[in-house]
Amino acid sequence: MLRVVSLLPPDHGRGLPYDTVILDHSERRLRRKLLRLTRGDEVMVDFPQTITLEPNSALELEDGRLAGVVAAEELLYEVRGRDAAHLVRLAWHIGNRHTSAQLEADRILIKRDHVLKAMLIGLGAAVSDVTEPFFAEHGAYHSHGDQGHGHALLAR
Repeated sequence: MLRVVSLLPPDHGRGLPYDTVILDHSERRLRRKLLRLTRGDEVMVDFPQTITLEPNSALELEDGRLAGVVAAEELLYEVRGRDAAHLVRLAWHIGNRHTSAQLEADRILIKRDHVLKAMLIGLGAAVSDVTEPFFAEHGAYHSHGDQGHGHALLAR
């Protein structure tokens, strides 16, 4: 089993990876974990603190090879409102239930949950099944890479 020695950003310019790891939203947030690459190799990640692996970043292995990070497609609901104000109200209700959400200008993506779907439809939302990578917002009090602990919204 190989160890990961560093994480390279998406624009690393170090060439193509020899293999990839496909991870869903929750799996991309890690500190220490054994990962299985698509061709079967196992690699050990052991970072000093919890980080989020960005899609198209690369894990540099102790032998110098790179393993690319790919965001897995997930079963999601696409939530749309009648207008921007309605979408903001829907986002408030989703957040009030501590549900991970990907917030965009014209839609919200959440993991499929029939109870949330019924609530959102009851609030007048249009809810559709979609399958795509999920990039939910992280909570304001999560640690963000080497920035350390603290409030994510504070200017540094």
